[in-house]
Amino acid sequence: MSETTTVVGVAGEELRAFVERYERLEAEKKDIADAQKEVMAEAKGRGYDTKVIRKVIAIRKRDANDLAEEEAILDMYKAALGM
Repeated sequence: MSETTTVVGVAGEELRAFVERYERLEAEKKDIADAQKEVMAEAKGRGYDTKVIRKVIAIRKRDANDLAEEEAILDMYKAALGM
């Protein structure tokens, strides 16, 4: 076996490992997305507004200082518009 064949073989094995890892992660991501849909369907079935739940989740992800600044600006704009 030549040196080139050995290098290609090793690179091929490594490449295959990367591809297979990525494919497993894709499958896990799909499973997680399906589980999230089930949670929202259950919440909706119990009478919760899933649109609002998604907003709450988005707010919880944000930095508190950024959120407070945005809310202050929003309040200022609403006041300027007489709202």
